[in-house]
Amino acid sequence: MGRVAVGVAVGAAVAACAVAAVVVGRRMRNRGKWKRVVRVLREVEEGCETSVGRLRQVVDAMAVEMHAGLASEGGSKLKMLLTYVHNLPNGTETGTYYALDLGGTNFRVLRVHLHGQQSSVLEHEVERQPIPQHLMTSTSEDLFDFIASSLKEFIEKERDGSELSLDRRRELGFTFSFPVKQMSVSSGILITWTKGFSIVDMVGIDVPACLQEALTRKGLDMHVAALVNDTVGTLALGNYHDSDTVAAVIIGTGTNACYLERVDAIIKCQGLLTTSGYMVVNMEWGNFWSSHLPRTSYDIDLDSESPNPNDQGFEKMVSGMYLGDIARRIILRMLLESDMFGPTSAKLSMPFILRTPMMAAMHEDDSPDLREVARILTDTLEIPDVPLKLRKVVVKVCDVVTRRAARLAAAGIVGILKKIGRDGSGGITGGRRSDMKMKRTVVAIEGGLYSSYTLFREYLHEALNEILGEDIAKHVILKVTEDGSGIGAALLAASHSSYNVDTVQQL
Repeated sequence: MGRVAVGVAVGAAVAACAVAAVVVGRRMRNRGKWKRVVRVLREVEEGCETSVGRLRQVVDAMAVEMHAGLASEGGSKLKMLLTYVHNLPNGTETGTYYALDLGGTNFRVLRVHLHGQQSSVLEHEVERQPIPQHLMTSTSEDLFDFIASSLKEFIEKERDGSELSLDRRRELGFTFSFPVKQMSVSSGILITWTKGFSIVDMVGIDVPACLQEALTRKGLDMHVAALVNDTVGTLALGNYHDSDTVAAVIIGTGTNACYLERVDAIIKCQGLLTTSGYMVVNMEWGNFWSSHLPRTSYDIDLDSESPNPNDQGFEKMVSGMYLGDIARRIILRMLLESDMFGPTSAKLSMPFILRTPMMAAMHEDDSPDLREVARILTDTLEIPDVPLKLRKVVVKVCDVVTRRAARLAAAGIVGILKKIGRDGSGGITGGRRSDMKMKRTVVAIEGGLYSSYTLFREYLHEALNEILGEDIAKHVILKVTEDGSGIGAALLAASHSSYNVDTVQQL
Protein backbone atom coordinates (compact mmCIF):
# COMPACT_ATOMS: atom_id res chain seq x y z
CA MET A 1 0.00 0.00 0.00
CA GLY A 2 2.84 2.35 0.82
CA ARG A 3 4.35 1.82 -2.61
CA VAL A 4 0.99 2.44 -4.28
CA ALA A 5 0.57 5.69 -2.32
CA VAL A 6 4.03 6.79 -3.32
CA GLY A 7 3.28 5.93 -6.95
CA VAL A 8 0.06 7.85 -6.88
CA ALA A 9 1.79 10.83 -5.29
CA VAL A 10 4.56 10.74 -7.90
CA GLY A 11 2.01 10.48 -10.69
CA ALA A 12 0.07 13.42 -9.29
CA ALA A 13 3.24 15.44 -9.00
CA VAL A 14 4.21 14.65 -12.59
CA ALA A 15 0.73 15.63 -13.75
CA ALA A 16 0.87 18.85 -11.74
CA CYS A 17 4.25 19.65 -13.24
CA ALA A 18 2.90 18.99 -16.71
CA VAL A 19 -0.09 21.25 -16.10
CA ALA A 20 2.20 23.90 -14.63
CA ALA A 21 4.49 23.62 -17.65
CA VAL A 22 1.50 24.09 -19.99
CA VAL A 23 0.29 27.11 -18.00
CA VAL A 24 3.76 28.63 -17.88
CA GLY A 25 4.26 27.94 -21.59
CA ARG A 26 0.91 29.56 -22.41
CA ARG A 27 1.75 32.57 -20.26
CA MET A 28 5.12 32.92 -21.96
CA ARG A 29 3.53 32.66 -25.41
CA ASN A 30 0.89 35.22 -24.43
CA ARG A 31 3.61 37.45 -23.04
CA GLY A 32 5.46 37.14 -26.35
CA LYS A 33 2.29 37.98 -28.29
CA TRP A 34 1.62 40.96 -26.04
CA LYS A 35 5.19 42.19 -26.59
CA ARG A 36 4.63 42.04 -30.36
CA VAL A 37 1.44 44.10 -30.02
CA VAL A 38 3.26 46.64 -27.85
CA ARG A 39 6.15 46.76 -30.33
CA VAL A 40 3.79 47.62 -33.19
CA LEU A 41 2.17 50.32 -31.06
CA ARG A 42 5.54 51.84 -30.14
CA GLU A 43 6.62 51.85 -33.79
CA VAL A 44 3.42 53.69 -34.71
CA GLU A 45 3.90 56.22 -31.92
CA GLU A 46 7.46 56.90 -33.06
CA GLY A 47 6.45 57.13 -36.72
CA CYS A 48 3.61 59.57 -35.98
CA GLU A 49 5.69 61.74 -33.65
CA THR A 50 4.85 65.46 -33.97
CA SER A 51 7.19 67.35 -31.68
CA VAL A 52 6.99 71.14 -31.68
CA GLY A 53 10.31 71.22 -33.53
CA ARG A 54 8.96 69.04 -36.30
CA LEU A 55 5.70 71.00 -36.51
CA ARG A 56 7.65 74.24 -36.93
CA GLN A 57 9.52 72.62 -39.81
CA VAL A 58 6.14 71.81 -41.39
CA VAL A 59 5.06 75.44 -40.83
CA ASP A 60 8.16 76.72 -42.64
CA ALA A 61 7.70 74.21 -45.47
CA MET A 62 4.06 75.26 -45.93
CA ALA A 63 5.03 78.95 -46.14
CA VAL A 64 7.83 78.19 -48.63
CA GLU A 65 5.49 76.14 -50.84
CA MET A 66 2.92 78.96 -50.74
CA HIS A 67 5.54 81.42 -52.00
CA ALA A 68 6.55 78.98 -54.76
CA GLY A 69 2.96 78.38 -55.84
CA LEU A 70 2.34 82.13 -56.11
CA ALA A 71 5.54 82.63 -58.13
CA SER A 72 4.75 80.29 -61.04
CA GLU A 73 2.22 77.77 -62.30
CA GLY A 74 3.35 74.27 -61.34
CA GLY A 75 6.08 75.68 -59.10
CA SER A 76 4.68 73.95 -56.01
CA LYS A 77 2.58 71.03 -54.90
CA LEU A 78 0.18 73.75 -53.72
CA LYS A 79 -1.85 74.98 -56.70
CA MET A 80 -2.47 78.43 -55.14
CA LEU A 81 -5.44 79.07 -57.45
CA LEU A 82 -6.64 82.61 -58.07
CA THR A 83 -10.34 82.98 -57.27
CA TYR A 84 -10.80 86.61 -58.42
CA VAL A 85 -12.80 87.10 -55.22
CA HIS A 86 -11.68 90.49 -53.97
CA ASN A 87 -14.71 91.90 -52.15
CA LEU A 88 -15.58 89.86 -49.09
CA PRO A 89 -19.01 90.52 -47.55
CA ASN A 90 -18.82 92.74 -44.48
CA GLY A 91 -22.36 92.89 -43.13
CA THR A 92 -23.47 96.05 -44.91
CA GLU A 93 -25.06 94.15 -47.82
CA THR A 94 -28.82 94.42 -48.31
CA GLY A 95 -31.28 92.58 -50.52
CA THR A 96 -32.24 89.03 -51.42
CA TYR A 97 -29.59 86.77 -52.97
CA TYR A 98 -29.51 83.17 -54.12
CA ALA A 99 -27.07 80.29 -54.06
CA LEU A 100 -26.80 77.05 -55.98
CA ASP A 101 -24.61 74.37 -54.38
CA LEU A 102 -23.70 71.54 -56.76
CA GLY A 103 -21.20 69.18 -55.21
CA GLY A 104 -22.38 65.61 -55.73
CA THR A 105 -25.48 63.55 -56.35
CA ASN A 106 -27.64 66.24 -54.73
CA PHE A 107 -27.80 69.97 -55.22
CA ARG A 108 -29.21 72.73 -53.03
CA VAL A 109 -30.81 76.06 -53.78
CA LEU A 110 -30.86 78.79 -51.14
CA ARG A 111 -32.34 82.23 -50.73
CA VAL A 112 -30.68 84.59 -48.23
CA HIS A 113 -32.21 87.85 -47.03
CA LEU A 114 -29.73 90.55 -46.00
CA HIS A 115 -30.75 93.65 -44.06
CA GLY A 116 -27.46 95.54 -43.83
CA GLN A 117 -26.71 94.35 -40.32
CA GLN A 118 -24.18 91.74 -39.21
CA SER A 119 -26.84 89.35 -38.03
CA SER A 120 -25.50 86.32 -36.19
CA VAL A 121 -28.42 84.30 -37.59
CA LEU A 122 -28.90 84.86 -41.30
CA GLU A 123 -32.47 84.60 -42.56
CA HIS A 124 -32.46 81.98 -45.31
CA GLU A 125 -34.42 79.17 -46.93
CA VAL A 126 -32.99 75.96 -48.36
CA GLU A 127 -34.27 73.28 -50.69
CA ARG A 128 -32.40 70.07 -51.53
CA GLN A 129 -32.91 68.07 -54.73
CA PRO A 130 -31.43 64.76 -55.91
CA ILE A 131 -29.97 64.68 -59.41
CA PRO A 132 -31.47 61.84 -61.51
CA GLN A 133 -28.81 59.25 -62.28
CA HIS A 134 -29.17 59.53 -66.07
CA LEU A 135 -28.42 63.28 -66.01
CA MET A 136 -24.98 62.62 -64.49
CA THR A 137 -23.83 61.14 -67.81
CA SER A 138 -26.14 63.02 -70.21
CA THR A 139 -25.45 66.45 -71.76
CA SER A 140 -24.67 69.83 -70.20
CA GLU A 141 -27.96 71.20 -71.56
CA ASP A 142 -29.99 68.39 -69.95
CA LEU A 143 -28.25 68.78 -66.57
CA PHE A 144 -28.51 72.56 -66.32
CA ASP A 145 -32.04 72.69 -67.72
CA PHE A 146 -33.08 70.38 -64.89
CA ILE A 147 -31.26 72.55 -62.31
CA ALA A 148 -32.70 75.77 -63.80
CA SER A 149 -36.22 74.32 -63.71
CA SER A 150 -35.80 73.43 -60.04
CA LEU A 151 -34.46 76.91 -59.33
CA LYS A 152 -37.46 78.43 -61.12
CA GLU A 153 -39.88 76.38 -59.00
CA PHE A 154 -38.04 77.50 -55.86
CA ILE A 155 -38.30 81.17 -56.86
CA GLU A 156 -41.99 80.86 -57.71
CA LYS A 157 -42.65 79.86 -54.10
CA GLU A 158 -41.51 83.30 -52.89
CA ARG A 159 -44.00 85.21 -50.82
CA ASP A 160 -45.61 87.41 -53.53
CA GLY A 161 -42.15 88.47 -54.70
CA SER A 162 -42.38 91.71 -52.77
CA GLU A 163 -38.94 91.33 -51.23
CA LEU A 164 -37.17 91.86 -54.56
CA SER A 165 -37.10 95.17 -56.38
CA LEU A 166 -38.71 94.83 -59.82
CA ASP A 167 -35.92 96.76 -61.55
CA ARG A 168 -33.17 94.42 -60.37
CA ARG A 169 -32.10 91.02 -61.66
CA ARG A 170 -31.71 88.26 -59.13
CA GLU A 171 -28.07 87.56 -58.25
CA LEU A 172 -26.77 83.99 -57.78
CA GLY A 173 -23.66 82.55 -56.14
CA PHE A 174 -22.70 79.19 -57.66
CA THR A 175 -20.74 76.66 -55.58
CA PHE A 176 -19.37 74.07 -58.00
CA SER A 177 -17.26 71.46 -56.20
CA PHE A 178 -15.41 70.01 -59.17
CA PRO A 179 -11.94 70.86 -60.57
CA VAL A 180 -12.21 74.19 -62.39
CA LYS A 181 -9.73 76.69 -63.83
CA GLN A 182 -11.17 80.01 -62.71
CA MET A 183 -11.06 82.76 -65.34
CA SER A 184 -12.88 85.50 -63.41
CA VAL A 185 -15.03 85.76 -60.30
CA SER A 186 -18.00 84.50 -62.34
CA SER A 187 -16.43 82.17 -64.91
CA GLY A 188 -14.41 78.99 -64.86
CA ILE A 189 -13.56 76.12 -67.21
CA LEU A 190 -14.24 72.54 -66.12
CA ILE A 191 -11.00 70.54 -65.99
CA THR A 192 -12.50 67.11 -65.25
CA TRP A 193 -15.52 65.48 -63.66
CA THR A 194 -15.42 63.50 -60.39
CA LYS A 195 -17.98 61.89 -58.04
CA GLY A 196 -19.70 59.80 -60.71
CA PHE A 197 -20.37 62.60 -63.22
CA SER A 198 -19.22 62.13 -66.81
CA ILE A 199 -20.73 64.73 -69.13
CA VAL A 200 -18.17 64.80 -71.92
CA ASP A 201 -19.41 67.91 -73.73
CA MET A 202 -18.74 70.08 -70.65
CA VAL A 203 -15.03 69.42 -70.16
CA GLY A 204 -13.09 72.52 -71.20
CA ILE A 205 -16.28 74.63 -71.17
CA ASP A 206 -17.18 77.66 -69.03
CA VAL A 207 -19.48 76.17 -66.36
CA PRO A 208 -21.34 79.35 -65.25
CA ALA A 209 -22.01 80.17 -68.91
CA CYS A 210 -23.80 76.80 -69.26
CA LEU A 211 -25.91 77.62 -66.20
CA GLN A 212 -26.58 81.17 -67.43
CA GLU A 213 -27.84 79.87 -70.78
CA ALA A 214 -30.16 77.40 -69.03
CA LEU A 215 -31.54 80.17 -66.80
CA THR A 216 -32.28 82.23 -69.92
CA ARG A 217 -33.99 79.28 -71.62
CA LYS A 218 -36.24 78.90 -68.58
CA GLY A 219 -37.13 82.59 -68.62
CA LEU A 220 -35.30 83.43 -65.38
CA ASP A 221 -33.86 86.94 -65.12
CA MET A 222 -30.96 85.85 -62.95
CA HIS A 223 -27.24 86.63 -63.11
CA VAL A 224 -24.45 84.25 -61.98
CA ALA A 225 -22.43 86.76 -59.95
CA ALA A 226 -19.84 84.43 -58.41
CA LEU A 227 -18.39 80.96 -59.00
CA VAL A 228 -16.87 79.66 -55.77
CA ASN A 229 -15.75 76.55 -53.99
CA ASP A 230 -16.85 75.66 -50.48
CA THR A 231 -13.64 76.88 -48.81
CA VAL A 232 -13.98 80.35 -50.33
CA GLY A 233 -17.64 80.38 -49.27
CA THR A 234 -16.52 79.60 -45.71
CA LEU A 235 -14.12 82.57 -45.78
CA ALA A 236 -16.95 84.82 -47.07
CA LEU A 237 -19.28 83.70 -44.29
CA GLY A 238 -16.56 84.13 -41.68
CA ASN A 239 -15.74 87.64 -42.89
CA TYR A 240 -19.42 88.60 -42.92
CA HIS A 241 -19.62 87.88 -39.20
CA ASP A 242 -16.10 89.06 -38.28
CA SER A 243 -14.03 91.44 -40.42
CA ASP A 244 -10.78 90.16 -38.84
CA THR A 245 -11.19 86.86 -40.72
CA VAL A 246 -8.13 86.31 -42.94
CA ALA A 247 -8.34 82.62 -43.83
CA ALA A 248 -10.69 79.66 -43.94
CA VAL A 249 -10.03 75.97 -43.42
CA ILE A 250 -12.27 72.97 -44.06
CA ILE A 251 -11.45 69.82 -42.09
CA GLY A 252 -14.09 67.22 -42.79
CA THR A 253 -14.20 64.30 -45.20
CA GLY A 254 -11.61 66.24 -47.20
CA THR A 255 -9.51 69.26 -46.28
CA ASN A 256 -8.60 72.54 -47.95
CA ALA A 257 -7.73 76.13 -47.09
CA CYS A 258 -7.91 79.60 -48.62
CA TYR A 259 -6.78 83.00 -47.43
CA LEU A 260 -6.57 86.69 -48.31
CA GLU A 261 -3.36 87.49 -50.20
CA ARG A 262 -1.91 90.84 -51.28
CA VAL A 263 -2.32 91.17 -55.04
CA ASP A 264 1.29 92.36 -55.43
CA ALA A 265 2.48 89.04 -53.92
CA ILE A 266 0.84 87.02 -56.72
CA ILE A 267 3.89 87.05 -58.98
CA LYS A 268 2.59 84.48 -61.47
CA CYS A 269 -0.16 86.87 -62.53
CA GLN A 270 1.41 90.31 -62.52
CA GLY A 271 -0.73 93.33 -63.33
CA LEU A 272 -3.78 92.35 -61.29
CA LEU A 273 -5.56 95.34 -59.81
CA THR A 274 -8.33 95.41 -57.22
CA THR A 275 -9.54 98.36 -55.22
CA SER A 276 -8.99 96.37 -52.02
CA GLY A 277 -5.45 95.35 -53.01
CA TYR A 278 -6.22 91.75 -51.98
CA MET A 279 -7.54 88.56 -53.53
CA VAL A 280 -8.65 85.25 -52.06
CA VAL A 281 -6.28 82.42 -53.01
CA ASN A 282 -7.53 78.83 -52.98
CA MET A 283 -4.53 76.82 -51.79
CA GLU A 284 -5.77 73.27 -52.48
CA TRP A 285 -3.60 72.40 -49.49
CA GLY A 286 -4.64 68.74 -49.48
CA ASN A 287 -1.84 68.23 -52.01
CA PHE A 288 0.83 69.79 -49.76
CA TRP A 289 3.88 67.63 -49.23
CA SER A 290 7.13 67.92 -47.29
CA SER A 291 9.81 65.50 -46.13
CA HIS A 292 9.10 66.82 -42.61
CA LEU A 293 5.65 65.20 -42.54
CA PRO A 294 5.74 62.11 -40.25
CA ARG A 295 4.87 59.41 -42.78
CA THR A 296 4.57 55.74 -41.80
CA SER A 297 4.41 52.47 -43.75
CA TYR A 298 0.63 52.55 -43.22
CA ASP A 299 0.41 55.92 -45.00
CA ILE A 300 2.57 54.62 -47.85
CA ASP A 301 0.38 51.54 -48.31
CA LEU A 302 -2.84 53.57 -48.15
CA ASP A 303 -1.48 55.99 -50.77
CA SER A 304 -0.25 53.28 -53.15
CA GLU A 305 -3.61 51.50 -53.02
CA SER A 306 -5.63 54.71 -53.53
CA PRO A 307 -7.09 55.86 -56.88
CA ASN A 308 -4.69 58.87 -56.78
CA PRO A 309 -1.25 57.67 -55.62
CA ASN A 310 1.32 60.40 -54.92
CA ASP A 311 -1.44 63.03 -54.78
CA GLN A 312 -3.22 64.68 -51.83
CA GLY A 313 -0.53 63.52 -49.39
CA PHE A 314 -1.45 66.04 -46.69
CA GLU A 315 -5.16 65.26 -47.01
CA LYS A 316 -4.46 61.54 -46.59
CA MET A 317 -2.83 62.24 -43.21
CA VAL A 318 -5.31 64.82 -41.94
CA SER A 319 -8.85 64.39 -43.29
CA GLY A 320 -11.79 62.30 -42.16
CA MET A 321 -11.84 60.28 -45.36
CA TYR A 322 -8.66 58.46 -44.34
CA LEU A 323 -8.09 58.47 -40.57
CA GLY A 324 -10.33 55.47 -39.85
CA ASP A 325 -8.57 53.43 -42.52
CA ILE A 326 -5.12 54.26 -41.14
CA ALA A 327 -6.29 53.00 -37.74
CA ARG A 328 -7.71 49.85 -39.39
CA ARG A 329 -4.38 49.09 -41.05
CA ILE A 330 -2.53 49.38 -37.74
CA ILE A 331 -5.01 47.08 -35.95
CA LEU A 332 -4.70 44.57 -38.81
CA ARG A 333 -0.91 44.57 -38.44
CA MET A 334 -1.28 43.89 -34.72
CA LEU A 335 -3.63 41.01 -35.45
CA LEU A 336 -1.24 39.51 -38.01
CA GLU A 337 1.73 39.87 -35.65
CA SER A 338 -0.19 38.25 -32.79
CA ASP A 339 -3.34 36.15 -32.54
CA MET A 340 -4.36 37.86 -29.30
CA PHE A 341 -7.33 39.37 -31.14
CA GLY A 342 -8.42 35.88 -32.16
CA PRO A 343 -8.69 34.51 -35.71
CA THR A 344 -8.01 36.91 -38.58
CA SER A 345 -11.17 38.80 -39.48
CA ALA A 346 -11.98 39.10 -43.19
CA LYS A 347 -13.76 42.39 -42.47
CA LEU A 348 -10.60 43.90 -41.01
CA SER A 349 -8.91 43.41 -44.39
CA MET A 350 -11.56 45.50 -46.18
CA PRO A 351 -10.37 49.06 -46.96
CA PHE A 352 -12.46 51.82 -45.37
CA ILE A 353 -14.66 49.39 -43.41
CA LEU A 354 -13.70 51.38 -40.30
CA ARG A 355 -15.01 54.88 -40.97
CA THR A 356 -13.63 57.85 -39.08
CA PRO A 357 -16.86 58.50 -37.08
CA MET A 358 -16.54 54.92 -35.72
CA MET A 359 -12.90 55.54 -34.87
CA ALA A 360 -13.90 58.75 -33.07
CA ALA A 361 -16.59 56.88 -31.12
CA MET A 362 -13.99 54.34 -29.94
CA HIS A 363 -11.48 57.08 -29.15
CA GLU A 364 -13.98 59.02 -27.04
CA ASP A 365 -15.47 55.98 -25.27
CA ASP A 366 -15.26 56.88 -21.58
CA SER A 367 -17.09 53.83 -20.19
CA PRO A 368 -15.02 51.80 -17.65
CA ASP A 369 -15.19 48.63 -19.76
CA LEU A 370 -14.92 50.41 -23.13
CA ARG A 371 -18.18 48.86 -24.26
CA GLU A 372 -18.46 51.07 -27.38
CA VAL A 373 -15.03 49.87 -28.47
CA ALA A 374 -16.16 46.27 -27.95
CA ARG A 375 -19.38 46.87 -29.89
CA ILE A 376 -17.64 48.37 -32.93
CA LEU A 377 -14.94 45.68 -32.95
CA THR A 378 -17.67 43.02 -32.85
CA ASP A 379 -20.31 44.53 -35.14
CA THR A 380 -18.15 46.27 -37.74
CA LEU A 381 -14.84 44.39 -37.76
CA GLU A 382 -16.22 41.01 -36.60
CA ILE A 383 -13.63 40.67 -33.84
CA PRO A 384 -15.62 39.45 -30.81
CA ASP A 385 -14.57 38.98 -27.18
CA VAL A 386 -11.57 41.32 -27.27
CA PRO A 387 -10.18 41.60 -23.72
CA LEU A 388 -10.14 45.00 -22.03
CA LYS A 389 -6.35 45.24 -22.22
CA LEU A 390 -6.49 45.05 -26.02
CA ARG A 391 -9.47 47.40 -26.22
CA LYS A 392 -7.27 49.97 -24.49
CA VAL A 393 -4.62 49.37 -27.17
CA VAL A 394 -7.23 50.07 -29.89
CA VAL A 395 -8.14 53.35 -28.16
CA LYS A 396 -4.45 54.27 -28.09
CA VAL A 397 -4.15 53.58 -31.83
CA CYS A 398 -7.09 55.92 -32.48
CA ASP A 399 -5.44 58.53 -30.27
CA VAL A 400 -2.10 58.40 -32.08
CA VAL A 401 -3.69 58.71 -35.54
CA THR A 402 -6.02 61.54 -34.48
CA ARG A 403 -3.39 63.48 -32.57
CA ARG A 404 -1.01 63.46 -35.53
CA ALA A 405 -3.77 64.65 -37.90
CA ALA A 406 -4.90 67.48 -35.63
CA ARG A 407 -1.36 68.70 -34.95
CA LEU A 408 -0.49 68.68 -38.66
CA ALA A 409 -3.66 70.66 -39.40
CA ALA A 410 -2.56 73.19 -36.77
CA ALA A 411 0.86 73.44 -38.43
CA GLY A 412 -0.85 74.09 -41.76
CA ILE A 413 -2.88 76.93 -40.26
CA VAL A 414 0.23 78.49 -38.73
CA GLY A 415 1.95 78.14 -42.13
CA ILE A 416 -0.74 80.43 -43.61
CA LEU A 417 -0.34 82.88 -40.73
CA LYS A 418 3.42 82.90 -41.27
CA LYS A 419 2.99 83.66 -44.98
CA ILE A 420 0.83 86.71 -44.24
CA GLY A 421 2.86 87.88 -41.23
CA ARG A 422 0.34 86.96 -38.54
CA ASP A 423 2.39 84.37 -36.63
CA GLY A 424 4.49 86.82 -34.62
CA SER A 425 7.69 86.06 -36.55
CA GLY A 426 7.53 88.99 -38.95
CA GLY A 427 8.53 86.54 -41.68
CA ILE A 428 11.69 85.40 -39.85
CA THR A 429 12.19 81.65 -40.29
CA GLY A 430 12.28 79.89 -36.94
CA GLY A 431 12.30 83.13 -34.96
CA ARG A 432 10.11 85.59 -33.07
CA ARG A 433 10.08 89.36 -33.07
CA SER A 434 9.45 90.95 -29.72
CA ASP A 435 8.72 94.39 -31.24
CA MET A 436 5.71 93.22 -33.26
CA LYS A 437 2.21 94.10 -32.19
CA MET A 438 -0.05 91.18 -33.03
CA LYS A 439 -3.33 91.92 -34.74
CA ARG A 440 -6.46 90.01 -33.83
CA THR A 441 -6.56 87.20 -36.41
CA VAL A 442 -9.60 85.05 -37.14
CA VAL A 443 -9.60 81.78 -39.09
CA ALA A 444 -13.02 80.51 -40.17
CA ILE A 445 -13.23 76.75 -39.86
CA GLU A 446 -15.82 74.27 -41.05
CA GLY A 447 -16.14 70.49 -41.26
CA GLY A 448 -17.32 67.68 -39.03
CA LEU A 449 -13.86 66.42 -38.10
CA TYR A 450 -13.21 69.71 -36.30
CA SER A 451 -16.71 70.64 -35.13
CA SER A 452 -17.90 67.18 -34.01
CA TYR A 453 -14.73 65.40 -32.86
CA THR A 454 -13.87 66.92 -29.48
CA LEU A 455 -10.45 65.31 -29.00
CA PHE A 456 -9.36 66.27 -32.52
CA ARG A 457 -10.33 69.87 -31.83
CA GLU A 458 -8.52 69.89 -28.46
CA TYR A 459 -5.33 68.47 -29.98
CA LEU A 460 -5.42 71.09 -32.75
CA HIS A 461 -5.78 73.95 -30.25
CA GLU A 462 -3.04 72.49 -28.06
CA ALA A 463 -0.65 72.38 -31.03
CA LEU A 464 -1.49 75.96 -32.06
CA ASN A 465 -0.53 77.13 -28.56
CA GLU A 466 2.69 75.12 -28.61
CA ILE A 467 3.80 76.33 -32.06
CA LEU A 468 2.89 79.99 -31.63
CA GLY A 469 3.44 80.33 -27.91
CA GLU A 470 0.66 81.50 -25.64
CA ASP A 471 1.39 85.23 -26.08
CA ILE A 472 0.83 85.00 -29.84
CA ALA A 473 -1.81 82.24 -29.81
CA LYS A 474 -4.21 84.33 -27.72
CA HIS A 475 -4.60 86.70 -30.70
CA VAL A 476 -5.54 83.84 -33.07
CA ILE A 477 -9.20 82.81 -32.95
CA LEU A 478 -10.67 79.79 -34.73
CA LYS A 479 -14.36 80.40 -35.43
CA VAL A 480 -16.71 77.65 -36.57
CA THR A 481 -18.97 78.59 -39.48
CA GLU A 482 -21.90 76.65 -40.85
CA ASP A 483 -22.79 76.25 -44.53
CA GLY A 484 -20.12 78.25 -46.30
CA SER A 485 -20.93 76.38 -49.51
CA GLY A 486 -24.52 77.63 -49.38
CA ILE A 487 -24.91 80.85 -47.40
CA GLY A 488 -21.32 81.89 -48.17
CA ALA A 489 -21.99 81.62 -51.92
CA ALA A 490 -25.09 83.84 -51.60
CA LEU A 491 -23.04 86.39 -49.64
CA LEU A 492 -20.43 86.43 -52.41
CA ALA A 493 -23.21 87.04 -54.92
CA ALA A 494 -24.10 90.09 -52.83
CA SER A 495 -20.53 91.41 -52.52
CA HIS A 496 -19.80 90.79 -56.24
CA SER A 497 -23.19 91.88 -57.52
CA SER A 498 -23.34 93.37 -61.03
CA TYR A 499 -24.64 96.49 -59.27
CA ASN A 500 -21.25 96.76 -57.56
CA VAL A 501 -18.85 98.42 -60.01
CA ASP A 502 -15.63 97.28 -58.30
CA THR A 503 -14.02 94.59 -60.48
CA VAL A 504 -10.66 92.92 -60.94
CA GLN A 505 -8.62 94.53 -63.68
CA GLN A 506 -5.43 93.35 -65.32
CA LEU A 507 -2.87 95.76 -66.69
